[in-house]
Amino acid sequence: MSLSFPDARLLIFAKAPVPGRVKTRLAGQLGTRGAAALYQKLLRRTVRIAYNARLCPIELWCAPDARHGFFAACRQEYGVTLRRQCAGDLGRRMNRALNQTLAAGHPAVLIGGDCASLGETELRTAFGLLAAGHEAVLGPAADGGYVLVGLNRPCPALFRDIAWSTPTVLAATRRRLRRAGMNWAELPPGWDVDTPADLRRLRQSSSPAAQT
Repeated sequence: MSLSFPDARLLIFAKAPVPGRVKTRLAGQLGTRGAAALYQKLLRRTVRIAYNARLCPIELWCAPDARHGFFAACRQEYGVTLRRQCAGDLGRRMNRALNQTLAAGHPAVLIGGDCASLGETELRTAFGLLAAGHEAVLGPAADGGYVLVGLNRPCPALFRDIAWSTPTVLAATRRRLRRAGMNWAELPPGWDVDTPADLRRLRQSSSPAAQT
């Protein structure tokens, strides 16, 4: 089966699902092992959705490296390419991953692995907007950040000196896009799973990851 956007790339940022290192704000409810298991389930769901959508090649950008057995299993089962995130804050890591992909001639959409609201429709729309000529696409998040960013050309200033994990991220990103003269589009708001309130929302949803 052919891909809808063969020249593009989907970059999924992923952490090794190690207890005590992922979803730490949910450990009080789920325990460290339970929180890690939930993260792994969400990440597998994201990779599976992207694989089944047949949009474009998928790259799993791993932290701290790509050696965890779960990453190897994803490569074997879904054919994803494994890449290692660079050091630095989230902005530096996203900028490096996107710039490397764009320099190779590929429009890119970057997402996290734990966004329960992202499905095939949202991903297909994001790639479609880039293919239609938008230089950037954002997927706003309910917490004031974003769950998706896509670029057709580099914009390093987009990721510098951002107060990550705060309600100001999306507003600051929009200001950077305006200053850079970027033509961008936005998806409907989404949400990821970070807090106990997010966990309750997940359990009330129809996502397979809700069975925790």
